[in-house]
Amino acid sequence: MISRIDHIGIAVTSIDAARVLYEDILGLKITDTEVVAEQQVKVAFIPVGDSELELLESTSPDGPIARFIARQGEGIQHIALRVADIDEALRTLKSKKVRLIDEEPRRGAGGARIAFLHPKATNGTLIELCERGGEPDDNRG
Repeated sequence: MISRIDHIGIAVTSIDAARVLYEDILGLKITDTEVVAEQQVKVAFIPVGDSELELLESTSPDGPIARFIARQGEGIQHIALRVADIDEALRTLKSKKVRLIDEEPRRGAGGARIAFLHPKATNGTLIELCERGGEPDDNRG
């Protein structure tokens, strides 16, 4: 069901401020940014090998990323796992009585279809399932 880590979502107050660490200090490169209005977030994509880091900046003071930062500070917000067929993955998880945040996939950044598992079902870690178009090994399809 799971083929690899798709990306790690990192909540930041400001993508521009975080750019100093990721580009100037670590030598990585933000290749693209995108606003996902439905999730009240601006995303910056940083490829690392066959995975990515996604910097997540809230576009609203009461958005999910802003609330996360208010509770826990900046840092890792979720881990996304690549699946070939998100509908099948969700059916399998439902049959195993896994608590889900998303019963049905929704649109995520980079054109992905995504769904979140509830942290209470995953030892406190917010896990995102991510299906991307194209070949299974395409990064952002």
